Amino acid sequence: MADRADKARWTSPLRRRRGPGWAEQTPTWRAARPALIADTLKRASARPSGNWFVVGASRAVRPGRPCGRTVGGVEVVLWRSESGDLRAGPGACPHLGAPLRDSRVVCGTLMCHWHGLALDGSAFAGWQPYPAHDDGVLVWVRLDAVGGEEPTERPLVPDRPAPGSGVDAVYTTVGRCEPQDVVANRLDPWHGSWFHPYSFVDLTVVREPRGEPQGEEDDAFEVDVSFRVAGRLVVPVRAEFSAPEPRTVVMRITDGEGATSVVETHATPLTAADAERPRTAVIEAVVAASDRRGFALARAAAPVLRPLMRRTAGRLWRDDLAYAERRWELRSSGRFPG
Repeated sequence: MADRADKARWTSPLRRRRGPGWAEQTPTWRAARPALIADTLKRASARPSGNWFVVGASRAVRPGRPCGRTVGGVEVVLWRSESGDLRAGPGACPHLGAPLRDSRVVCGTLMCHWHGLALDGSAFAGWQPYPAHDDGVLVWVRLDAVGGEEPTERPLVPDRPAPGSGVDAVYTTVGRCEPQDVVANRLDPWHGSWFHPYSFVDLTVVREPRGEPQGEEDDAFEVDVSFRVAGRLVVPVRAEFSAPEPRTVVMRITDGEGATSVVETHATPLTAADAERPRTAVIEAVVAASDRRGFALARAAAPVLRPLMRRTAGRLWRDDLAYAERRWELRSSGRFPG
């Protein structure tokens, strides 16, 4: 009886859309005021980051092998100790500068492949480790010389669904722009239905950031939007966009299917601040959750779903990087209209 009652209460998350086509939708350019986006970006840029930078997915740093990254022109090597703890430090061997990303990890110790110098993650021969943090989805490194702020013991990790309750995937790409251009793209929700009609329809901004927010929760966009599944089949949700620190924008579903799911967009500079042609890594973590009984199957199928989730993010960022790169090009030439 209970099973039949549960089935009777089940409702599909899909809705059949009857709204206007792409060309007939209401233009959003008047609402997408350059000054509003610029002010929201300015407030986000003023928030402290503690000098922490996202460098990739947790699962990308595997036991037994080093992982190399560059942040703000600084070469970084990461690896795991024998117990699985994250280690990080300068990517050049202190002996003769060998690229440690190409070396080996033996019993949790990083051993240079040029001359066998061994690093266990503690200071040695002028080599100083960097603070590192693994939040279970992403790995972070603290670079005080790059960030130039007051350092903090831990990064500001956004609230996510409870560990083990969701399916996560991390997508990474690189653009010719600065982190602020990536963040500005995400702080312009009005472009969604126009620029990404294959993914978003019927987007309405129902609340804009307040001019003098008392906290981050007051400085957010609230949006009603439908995710396109196929043809006219959509999933309507309410979502919130906020920027908890200068290089991060978080989209959180607050109502509707998948409530509490988050999409974190982290913009990490690859080049130094004075680079003539800046490059920025976009590292986007999607953590999907649902209270539907069948979602346990999705968690079990996570290895199969992750490539599909990354492919979806990649399609969006193909367009959004064009937006961010165009913004940088106009800014750098003094032609930016905002």
